[in-house]
Amino acid sequence: MKQSFLFLADGFEEIEALATVDILRRAGLPVKTVSITHSLQVTGAHGVTVKADVLYDNTLFSSAEWLILPGGMPGAENLYNFAPLQGLLEAQASSPSGRIAAICAAPAVVLGQLGLLRGVKATCYPGFESKLEGAEYVDAPVVSDGKFITANGPANAMRWALTIVDETVGRQMAIEVAAGMLYYPQQTRTVDFG
Repeated sequence: MKQSFLFLADGFEEIEALATVDILRRAGLPVKTVSITHSLQVTGAHGVTVKADVLYDNTLFSSAEWLILPGGMPGAENLYNFAPLQGLLEAQASSPSGRIAAICAAPAVVLGQLGLLRGVKATCYPGFESKLEGAEYVDAPVVSDGKFITANGPANAMRWALTIVDETVGRQMAIEVAAGMLYYPQQTRTVDFG
C-alpha cells in the first residue's frame, strides 16, 4: 500500500489533522505527518503543539496515495504560501493515480487558489467559497469528486477521514473503523459518513 502524507503548517486545525491521522492508522493505512516548517514541532490554531513524523525537505513524495491538507487559519494560508507544496499538489492533481483531500479553509485557500478544483464539485468552510476558483460549490459536510475529497470543517473531520478510508481500501474497512469508535447509533449499527 502506498504512503499518504498529511501536511502541517503553523496554525493548522488540530481536530482535522489528528483525527484524520488516527482514523487512517486505525484502518492500517500508512500515513506520515509532514512539517512544512524547519522544525518537527508544529503549533496548531488553538495552541496545541505536535511533533510531525518528518520534515518536508527530508521527504520523498513519489507515488503518494493521498496528499492531505487540514484547514485552520493561518494554517491553510501557510500551506498555500509554501511554494514546494504548491508544485507537489499540482503534480499530484495531474497524476493519473494521484489523490488529494482537503478540509475547512484548505479546499479554497490552497486548492482553489491553485486552480486545481476547476470543474470539480467541492465544499469548504463557510465564507471561503469565493476562493474555490472554477469549482462547483456544494453545501455539504463532505464531497467526493474524482480524485478530490473535500470537507467543510472540524465537526466533519471524522466523516472526511472515513471517506478517505472508504475510497482507499473500501467501505467495509471504513465501517469497521467507524464501528470500533462507536461512530453509529448503538441500536442500529448503521454508518453514514459520506
